[in-house]
Amino acid sequence: QVQLVESGGGSVQSGGSLRLSCAISGYGHNYYHMGWFRQAPGKEREGVAAIDSDGTTRYAYSVKGRFTISQDNGNNTLYLQMFSLKPEDTAMYYCAADDRRWSMIFWLSPGTYSRWGQGTQVTVSS
Repeated sequence: QVQLVESGGGSVQSGGSLRLSCAISGYGHNYYHMGWFRQAPGKEREGVAAIDSDGTTRYAYSVKGRFTISQDNGNNTLYLQMFSLKPEDTAMYYCAADDRRWSMIFWLSPGTYSRWGQGTQVTVSS
């Protein structure tokens, strides 16, 4: 019944920008943590950015200063604004959510999250 749906992916040139969104429907309300993850072919899924219900954020070092995560609590929507995109950012991007409370050390760990979207592809060309 719970569904997370990402949108906003696409193909851009190096230095470009994209904004991803993730809408939660069904029983997916009042999640304490939400986050964005990405996975490139042949690589492990890695945490990109996370936010809790208080608005506290955490970012991977590789994207800090370029990406911004935000939450529209009223609409149950998660956003990832991406600037200065690099070819290394090319990956399938997934949004995720969890209704449990976790220490910040776990916020960028995939195992923290119980609900996942289907992913949206981001491709950055040089």
